[in-house]
Amino acid sequence: MNKDELQGGARYVGGKVEKSIGDAVDSRDWKVDGIVDQVAGAAQHGYGRARSVVNEAIDAAPDLAEDARERLTAAGEKVADAARKGGTAAVRTVEDTPLLWAAAAALVGYGLAWLVHGRRD
Repeated sequence: MNKDELQGGARYVGGKVEKSIGDAVDSRDWKVDGIVDQVAGAAQHGYGRARSVVNEAIDAAPDLAEDARERLTAAGEKVADAARKGGTAAVRTVEDTPLLWAAAAALVGYGLAWLVHGRRD
């Protein structure tokens, strides 16, 4: 709790007391002053609370950054592992059926050449 939270809360309570006294003695000035102090105290308390939240977030930022770094590292390792496994599987497949892959490569090459050069009449 910071200074603004404390002072704002105290001013709000003081305003409540002022308004109650104004109600008891039927004084419009006391009622208005009490309500003004309540509003001002609530605003000051809210400002102080916001400052506290921001300071807590700033204090927690290094821990959050370290946690994010650890999670990204772990995710990167998982992706790299999956890529290694996929590459190994692709190499194994090409080694097992080389003629099929050679025919597929020839068809893809012919298709690309046709797209690049177009039909010749």
